[in-house]
Amino acid sequence: MSSEEFEKLQEIYKSLYDELKLMPDRLLKCQGEEKKRLVRTFDERHGEAVEVLQGMEQELIGAPSSYRNTMSTKLRLYRRDLGKLQREVKSSDLSSSSTRPAEGAYGVYSSQNEHSTQLQSQRTLLLQGHEHLNNASQSIERSQRIAAETDQIGVDIIEELGDQREQLDRTRDRLVNTGENLSRSRKILRAMSRRLMTNKLMLSVIILMELAILGAVVYLKFFRK
Repeated sequence: MSSEEFEKLQEIYKSLYDELKLMPDRLLKCQGEEKKRLVRTFDERHGEAVEVLQGMEQELIGAPSSYRNTMSTKLRLYRRDLGKLQREVKSSDLSSSSTRPAEGAYGVYSSQNEHSTQLQSQRTLLLQGHEHLNNASQSIERSQRIAAETDQIGVDIIEELGDQREQLDRTRDRLVNTGENLSRSRKILRAMSRRLMTNKLMLSVIILMELAILGAVVYLKFFRK
């Protein structure tokens, strides 16, 4: 994005410079309040051009190394040309002749004004385009941050669901083990119940046999002679 921003600012600077470089000749053809107004206009446009160059310097910091040398060279040339223009304006003869310019000169001045108006319009469009581009870049950055946060939330949810699944798997395994233990316990209880019944039956048989033997002994001893 740095090289693209640099090119946008470069277009804005070129528009400003095209307007500024016409002013030294226009200063030679005007006088009085008109000349003062033109000097103020030059100072304003010059300040805007300096700000644009400063913005280009900021973009230069984040530019790719392969592109940075070319950008630095252009920036030095732009500063040199801008300084040269400023010196030309300062060295202009502010007390030039008050003779009214000829009709042809007015035609040139009118053409220069029209061209300056067109340059101003183009510069305004470029500034608006640069602002829209910055807004779009900020919107994209916000969308990327939101997407990254959403991705992180999704990852956290997936990890939490994975932990819950592991817990459920462990719980299921414990339940399976508990069911197996209960099955074994039921089998043991049934076996114990069967042995208990068998023992009761055997005990009953033994008691009956003992009673029969005791009855036989009594009979043989007391009733049989």
